[in-house]
Amino acid sequence: MYIALFILLMLALLGMLFGHFRRKKIICKIACMDKCRKCDLLEELAEPFGYAYHCRCGFFSSTVDAWQKAAGYTWLYDYMAPRFQMVFDSLPVYFNYDGKTWLIEFWKGQYGINTGAEIGIYHADRLLTEAEYRTAVFEAVGENEMLPCSLELFEENGNSVEISERHWWLTAFIPGVFSRPSELCLKASLCFYDREMLEAFRKGLCRAGYHEEMVTVRNLCLSFTFHCPLPGHYGPLTRFHRKLSQCLNRMYCRLYRWITRPFVCTEDRILFLYYYLPFCFRKLMRLRRCHRRCHKKNGCHRPKCCRKCSPRRNKKS
Repeated sequence: MYIALFILLMLALLGMLFGHFRRKKIICKIACMDKCRKCDLLEELAEPFGYAYHCRCGFFSSTVDAWQKAAGYTWLYDYMAPRFQMVFDSLPVYFNYDGKTWLIEFWKGQYGINTGAEIGIYHADRLLTEAEYRTAVFEAVGENEMLPCSLELFEENGNSVEISERHWWLTAFIPGVFSRPSELCLKASLCFYDREMLEAFRKGLCRAGYHEEMVTVRNLCLSFTFHCPLPGHYGPLTRFHRKLSQCLNRMYCRLYRWITRPFVCTEDRILFLYYYLPFCFRKLMRLRRCHRRCHKKNGCHRPKCCRKCSPRRNKKS
């Protein structure tokens, strides 16, 4: 018995020593990289997950050709989100245009260990009744239907992040930052094809609770600020999942910052996580997951590269 205990102690000691020296080696490896090399590597690592890394501002955003586009959108995604540590405020805006029912939805909140915001642009293949909104599957708009849009996300402490692009799913995710959805303010702006589409969206925004004085229109561009969502009625189970997920998110954020504590810059922290705990890195990059059942229903299968990180080797190295 004593021999077995001694062997276990020795194995534990060896494991600690191995982990210590491995950690030191990774820290040295990252410290020796220049900033351009780090940014290039993060671009490679993020691409298979459907994201791009903005090195200058330290956040991730979705790419135009992200694999998530094939999944489309349905109300069940938002309903299931708190079960996957995604706790956000959402503002869906439905309107009819060009013989189809369109949905432009806005989100802000906590996505695992990431604070973030989204603007998604979708439409059905026909006109829908209001009773069908929660059961319909909306397709992401095509390349020729994407809208120029921008979002600016403000945190309670005064920090902000901004991105503008012609897109179908404009996003910004800041790693390692914890926020409550109520502490975030999203300023959104969209430019429409014509006056008919703008007016249809504005009427949909009014039906969602935003009155004329809360909206700014200039030419074919409309902007407004999404801060306090309309009163929502979550069931007891959903409220429980939201509170539990936020407790976990806060804990994971602190753990992330503690594990990556040798570094301060976001790119250094993420690369350290990738080399030291690859499975945690993959968890970090699953910023917006579809519910598995919905995912299969839409015929969308996550590519293998999203399950396992195997970035292409940079020829410069």
